[in-house]
This record gives sequence, structure tokens and C-alpha cells, in this order.
Amino acid sequence: MKNRLKVERAILDLTQEELAQKIGVSRQTISSIEKNRYVPSTVLALKLSRLFEKPVNDFFELEPSDLE
Repeated sequence: MKNRLKVERAILDLTQEELAQKIGVSRQTISSIEKNRYVPSTVLALKLSRLFEKPVNDFFELEPSDLE
């Protein structure tokens, strides 16, 4: 799964630590999501959606290999 989390975070001028605090996770979790090492849970994706005030699909996108 591709994501635009780093871009969206930059738009809001948030550090990884600040974003992590806002949604109740560790900075390492944010880093892992941005590096595509961790796929967030539905709850976490919805928290990000609420914070960014955008639909989940605006910052997370399935890749063709995810559909197989």
C-alpha cells in the first residue's frame, strides 16, 4: 500500500512526534507507516483521516499487488 502520510504531515507542518502525540501512537509508528513498513489499523487510519480532514483514500492507496 502506498501512502502520502509524509506529504500530508508536511502540509500541516507537523513533526512525526507531534503527529504521533495527536493520534496516540509512537513516533516510530509514524515513521514505519511513512516508510511502508507498517500498514495502519482501520482505527488508526480513521484517526488520521479525522486529523487531516480528508478521506482515508486521499492518503492511503492500494497497489496492484495488494489486490491479488
